[in-house]
Amino acid sequence: MLVARSQPLFRALIIAALCAALGACSALRIGYSQAPDLAYWWLDGYVDFNGDQTPRVREALKQWFAWHRRTQLPDYAAQLARAQAELAADTTPARACEWQGEAIKRARTAWERALPAAAELVPTLTPQQIQHLERRYAKANDEFRDDFLQPDLRKRAERTLKRTIERAETFYGKLTDAQRVRIADTLPRSPFDPEAWFAERQMRQQSTLAMLRQFNGDGAAREPLLAALRSQADQMERSPREPYRRYAEHLNEFNCSFAASLHNSMTPAQRRHAVAKLAGWEGDLRALVAAGS
Repeated sequence: MLVARSQPLFRALIIAALCAALGACSALRIGYSQAPDLAYWWLDGYVDFNGDQTPRVREALKQWFAWHRRTQLPDYAAQLARAQAELAADTTPARACEWQGEAIKRARTAWERALPAAAELVPTLTPQQIQHLERRYAKANDEFRDDFLQPDLRKRAERTLKRTIERAETFYGKLTDAQRVRIADTLPRSPFDPEAWFAERQMRQQSTLAMLRQFNGDGAAREPLLAALRSQADQMERSPREPYRRYAEHLNEFNCSFAASLHNSMTPAQRRHAVAKLAGWEGDLRALVAAGS
């Protein structure tokens, strides 16, 4: 709830679909039909595709989203239905972590499907395009600093509190004063460390750039490239750096406990609001599946 996972370059192939499914479903039926174009423009902003790459990338995205609509959206809808059945009751930190694990597993399935297209694209990237990506990373890092690394620690804490309350109210509806106080009292105990997250983020970016440079122009290295792309995904889920891995595990434990405690503080009306939210998302997903069949 406190930390969003950053995305490596080619996991953008699933950004439009997953973001829509998890956070913007009010516009899902319209937005999902445009997802291949939206994903293309998102990727193009990072890479600046040339004339030869553009039709190949667009076709790969078209095929990926056709697969995603046909095979993944029914599973997402079923998962949302299961979640609705649980929302009326209290939950536990372990169950909150299980739901998080389910989301990660589904993201990995989507990424695995995108790997062949990514492996076709990487060798065609030019040094200039990799430099373009590096500059785009720098811009994204500036945005990260603005969002999470305010020099004034009081303002940083206020921003974190505001962000957390907004996310909770998106799901449960208006919080009570007591619930807001509960969140404000709990967040200072969080191990969340934006400096550590930012340092890890930068190291992952450098790892991605090094991988791209390694395979730049090497169309014969398909199997090593696929392994390298999987390694990039592995690093997103489990850092190869022991100190950050311990930190991430500690933070994850806190977040699961926090999410369970917050849910358990919700009134029946707030839980009904959450059920209705999930039901709407489920309906949108099932309508998309039906429209694509």
